[in-house]
Amino acid sequence: MAGVRHYAQLHFIVLLWGFTAILGLLISIPAVELVFYRTLLSFLGLFILLYFRKELVIPGRLSSLKFLSTGILFSVHWIFFFEAARVSNASVTLVGMSTVTLWTALLGPLVTRQKLKIFEVVLGAFIILGIYIVFKADIKYKTGLIMAMISAICAAIFMLINSGFTRQYNHFVIMSYEMLGACITTAFFLPFYKIYLTDSGKLHMIPSSLDWIYILVLALVCTVYAYSTSIKLMKKFSPYTINLVVNMEPVYGILLALVIFGDREKMTYSFYMGAFVIIAAVFCYPVLNRILMKKKISLQNNAN
Repeated sequence: MAGVRHYAQLHFIVLLWGFTAILGLLISIPAVELVFYRTLLSFLGLFILLYFRKELVIPGRLSSLKFLSTGILFSVHWIFFFEAARVSNASVTLVGMSTVTLWTALLGPLVTRQKLKIFEVVLGAFIILGIYIVFKADIKYKTGLIMAMISAICAAIFMLINSGFTRQYNHFVIMSYEMLGACITTAFFLPFYKIYLTDSGKLHMIPSSLDWIYILVLALVCTVYAYSTSIKLMKKFSPYTINLVVNMEPVYGILLALVIFGDREKMTYSFYMGAFVIIAAVFCYPVLNRILMKKKISLQNNAN
């Protein structure tokens, strides 16, 4: 049974996830180099965790290739995520990322072959309205918002894919392979990035001492610790409760960004109105989904 300590842990994890965009701004090396180190250290951290827990399992060749391939999505997701924060700010990035619920609802039926629910379409329309308000309010941040939404689409896809993987393999085994796949993908992308996408034609592969501290926090605390603890908490909470609390991520992140960066993160009134519409729609999703599921179960019981 979940206690106060478990609720505090859940909120702390969501706070850490909201903190990742801020860490991306505090770290001085560019987004691609940052993702390389984050994925490498996350893989090593997960490998060590699995080794000491005696859960180090080597999946079959086909499964391994699937996990490694999914890592490509993680690489793209984080590169766009951190780059979005660089070209805009943490608040815009977190608002863009909160659209992951919309993309999951739209893309889910393609994976699960279930019908799109009417309430998902309605909430999707509200999220699009919120995005329009944000665009209209701060057009100078449109590039960052678009990049954050691309990151959210990647997140929605790998979440849907992983929901199928977890039925057969340990969560940590899956993620360790995915982090390895993300690291390899980023490593192969580095030469192309160096030649065509950098102004100086040089990579910044040597982080400062402070950068190393932030990168370690990002990889080991915000990724390995947060992910492993969230898996444990799934045994204490219902998916409804977890989804509801996870939706606090942009709220926590925006508040942290305001505290840490001050005026740099202050946005217009219209931006916060648009953000409110998006976040409110995202919060409504698990609530409405739960109500409709209860109604469906009730109708089935009455029919029987």
